[in-house]
Amino acid sequence: MKRRDFIALLGGAAAVWPLAAHAQQAMPVVGYLGPGTPEGSVASLAAFRKGLAEMGFVEGRNVTLDIRWMNNDFSRLPELTADLIRGRPAVLFTGTPPGARAAMAATKTIPIVFNVGEDPVKEGLVASLNQPGGNVTGFSDFANQLADKRLGLLHDAMPKATSIAFLVDANKPNAAPDSKDMKAAAAARGIELPVFPIRDDSDFEPTFAVMAQERVGGLIVNTAPRFLGRAAQIVALSARYAMPTLYDRKEFPRAGGLLSYGPDRVDSARQAAVYVGRILKGEKPADLPVQQTTKLEFVINLKIMKALGLDIPPGVLAIVDEVIE
Repeated sequence: MKRRDFIALLGGAAAVWPLAAHAQQAMPVVGYLGPGTPEGSVASLAAFRKGLAEMGFVEGRNVTLDIRWMNNDFSRLPELTADLIRGRPAVLFTGTPPGARAAMAATKTIPIVFNVGEDPVKEGLVASLNQPGGNVTGFSDFANQLADKRLGLLHDAMPKATSIAFLVDANKPNAAPDSKDMKAAAAARGIELPVFPIRDDSDFEPTFAVMAQERVGGLIVNTAPRFLGRAAQIVALSARYAMPTLYDRKEFPRAGGLLSYGPDRVDSARQAAVYVGRILKGEKPADLPVQQTTKLEFVINLKIMKALGLDIPPGVLAIVDEVIE
């Protein structure tokens, strides 16, 4: 190769390299802090990607997802949040109030979008729904605010029950307040409500055995990523002990559970991603009101109801959104 050709080649490369580096740096990063496990969050993550795509952001093309999983271990929040921030994300997304608080403690400038089941004002995430203020906004889908309604629906299906158990993930911060709310709802109806905590995945088998020994009339499974990740096992144990069980997500009755009542949490993830996309396009979190899910779904698995010898009261059947045959 001639000397002048070699110099020309170097000059061309020098012109291309900075452009390539600039293009790589220009692709925004979205930090994604998932509360559960990758296996239990496939649908939610897919919906999140769908929401970004609706706003024109496709992973690997013009946006990067930097994902961290808590694996149901809330003690890892500070570590995972700091790790995400080191990646200089344009927006941080989190699916729990503790995750949002960890992000808020770590940064006052990076926009934060949450998708939670609790009241975001009560949890201290925003000043108000209409004017969230600061660098935080997001969605609330009421998943942890439906104690009385869930208890009422299960009791309508089995009106003679005097004791209904409540299964909670003891490691999740919502366990205590949700138990308090559910106990209050049970007391108002004259129902005994023992709470059964799950601390580790090995607790499911012995806990269900104890519930059966105590002859509880039914079971309500609280909202928790751990439970979604163990859906097949929980549904199987409920069937083994012939225990009428109400869940928070329609994925459970579709997998063989009895009843579910709650928001479409998968679609909530999609909507939260739309907010992330709007921020990537230049809008500010303080200008985006916190949205609340208005659609709640009641799903019945008719086959399981018949297997348990339960009848659907006409009033309950009238409000069912989906009947699984």
